[in-house]
Amino acid sequence: MLEFLETNMSLLATGLKSIVFFEASIFSYEIPLIVLWLVLGALFFTVYLNFINIRGFTHAVGLISGKITGKAGAAGEISHFQALTTAVSGTVGIGNIAGVAIAISLGGAGAAFWLAVAGFLGMSTKFCECTLSTLYRTKHADGSIAGGPMFYLKEGLAGLGRPRLGRVMAGFYAGCMVVGCFGIGNMFQSNQAAVILTAQLGDLNFEYSNMVIGLLLAFATGLVIIGGLKSIAAVTSRLVPVMLLVYLIMVAAVLGLNFDRLDDALLMIVSEAFTASGINGGIIGALIIGFQRAVFSNEAGLGSAAIAHAAAKTDQPVSQGMVALLEPFIDSVVVCSLTSLVIVILVILPGEATSGLSGIEMSSRAFDAAIPGSSALLSIIATLFAFSTMLAWSYYGLIALEYLLGRSEVSGLVFKLIFLVFIVIGSTVDLKSVIEISDALVFLISIPNLVGLYFLAPQIKRELQAYQANNPS
Repeated sequence: MLEFLETNMSLLATGLKSIVFFEASIFSYEIPLIVLWLVLGALFFTVYLNFINIRGFTHAVGLISGKITGKAGAAGEISHFQALTTAVSGTVGIGNIAGVAIAISLGGAGAAFWLAVAGFLGMSTKFCECTLSTLYRTKHADGSIAGGPMFYLKEGLAGLGRPRLGRVMAGFYAGCMVVGCFGIGNMFQSNQAAVILTAQLGDLNFEYSNMVIGLLLAFATGLVIIGGLKSIAAVTSRLVPVMLLVYLIMVAAVLGLNFDRLDDALLMIVSEAFTASGINGGIIGALIIGFQRAVFSNEAGLGSAAIAHAAAKTDQPVSQGMVALLEPFIDSVVVCSLTSLVIVILVILPGEATSGLSGIEMSSRAFDAAIPGSSALLSIIATLFAFSTMLAWSYYGLIALEYLLGRSEVSGLVFKLIFLVFIVIGSTVDLKSVIEISDALVFLISIPNLVGLYFLAPQIKRELQAYQANNPS
């Protein structure tokens, strides 16, 4: 079975990728149109909502800190903070460590600048997705909540007199999410975690070490997801802040030890973002790579995080949209930017060779150069990033499946068991084609998602204006 997947799905993966990542030539650079689609959407919503990513920032902080509260007894399963950490756990992952290094090696230091800009713009898209997801969510008889793009595509477009279009796009979205969750949120994560940990084992590595790692990850994931969203939120609300704090302390230590080179790194990032000195030939190359990495990292425009945010305890959908806009800020503006500084200071400025190195190898080399032996701790953090991502995506896939088939304890349990099996598969074999297909399907969902957001943009604006009239702070 595994050999069949490895040897016979390459053609399908290539064909699907060629459709999803179709490229257009602009100024002699090939730009994946799916990335351009997401970036233009983020830019549109930022302008259309009068820079809600800036105006709503302090209000969002007030909501998650508890300084701003809603009505007691509001529908929902988890708090604003738990919804945010669950969603962040699905976006802050190995890509924030390894993917940033790859972006810089391909697009030059200037890619880091555009990565942060794309994250800033993505805050507006995330606000729209999560506002609508909370507005059109469904409450079940047992008090549990289901929401996400499937629901606002179906119900929102029906309200605009386009019920058939809404049903088709919602079903397409859910189907792609069910299949895609096994790649980007499962096999890729377990595979990279296994690669990272086996590299640290060195001479202690053995024949079945990857499988053991996969089994341990599957066991740990199973213990959490069997309890549903509340169990996932309880874990991520503790794990995400801790692992982010530890990682940021590591980054702060590295930057502190190299403080004298910080100015040079910032100058290189900014100058290569606006000049023709980047590795790919300048501003266009750096912009493309940076935006593409940010889109892949914070998922703004894909609608995935909106599934988690829909379950927040609130009677005001816009409030959850406000909380959600912090997600790309944390993921791309903060974490990715700090990682970029480490890579630029310790790999790019010294002129270290990056050819042939994987992203995690580049990042490990950078941290070890500043603090010898720190790559071991980095490996643990990266594994925890992978673990938390799998927790979030198991929930995303389950809600999409329930949308298609209806709620059933049997189908839910079967899905979770299959999800755990795929964690082990991902850690033990090279399923490049399968993962590429899953990833392509996940990015394909941005097409119906953004189309729906454009249709519903006036409603989002009305909801925002009404909310701000009642919450002037």
